[in-house]
Amino acid sequence: MEWGPVVGAGPGAGARIRAVLGCLVKVLLWVASALLYFGSEQAARLLGSPCLRRLYHAWLAAVVIFGPLLQFHVNPRTIFASHGNFFNIKFVNSAWGWTCTFLGGFVLLVVFLATRRVAVTARHLSRLVVGAAVWRGAGRAFLLIEDLTGSCFEPLPQGLLLHELPDRRSCLAAGHQWRGYTVSSHTFLLTFCCLLMAEEAAVFAKYLAHGLPAGAPLRLVFLLNVLLLGLWNFLLLCTVIYFHQYTHKVVGAAVGTFAWYLTYGSWYHQPWSPGSPGHGLFPHPHSSRKHN
Repeated sequence: MEWGPVVGAGPGAGARIRAVLGCLVKVLLWVASALLYFGSEQAARLLGSPCLRRLYHAWLAAVVIFGPLLQFHVNPRTIFASHGNFFNIKFVNSAWGWTCTFLGGFVLLVVFLATRRVAVTARHLSRLVVGAAVWRGAGRAFLLIEDLTGSCFEPLPQGLLLHELPDRRSCLAAGHQWRGYTVSSHTFLLTFCCLLMAEEAAVFAKYLAHGLPAGAPLRLVFLLNVLLLGLWNFLLLCTVIYFHQYTHKVVGAAVGTFAWYLTYGSWYHQPWSPGSPGHGLFPHPHSSRKHN
């Protein structure tokens, strides 16, 4: 039996396959680019709405105040109920580092592309330095509160035995437990990061409206910040459902909101501050009219 030649097995078949694959890659890249541009435009419009930003503050307050009620309606054995879950270790414990990395890249690109001035860019990035100082200062204050309100206990099979050791260091050195009023640092940090990121990301709507350079890299960085903001909201909800006592969570969120108000709501509007997000980046319409 003789076999005929295999149709399409010649060198021309390989070229056709490469052409088809090239077209497919181009189509996929076009779809990805279209989704990137559409998603960034819609997210910028959403975060840039002053009304929605005010509602967002109300949303965070509702999450912290009423979120703990969900503990009676959720499965207590889910992965998010464990202190050692992946998201708690890799994200919540390092929330400020993630926020600085993603948000720092976004602020750097937006400010420098809008002004082309290193000094202005450094001034806007200094808000993250202030945020880091707020986070460090709050953490030390929470530890001080726990030290001042705490007592030393020795765990026994029958319960806890109170000791008269004067401070945390001597109590822990003796192998006992120090228990005081513990403000939830996780609730504070996630609340502060949510408010901070929403405020910084809101600038992108005005940036696009002024027709400034907005290529795929910048839009991708912006969407990564939006995704991180969504993750912080989800992890904040998990934190208030599964961890810490109620008043500890409410106080932590209240301190985080107060820290946002002192910085973004008050100080950054003063001339001797790092400046509010978007300050000095966009020309005023009145000034352009005068030149015309």
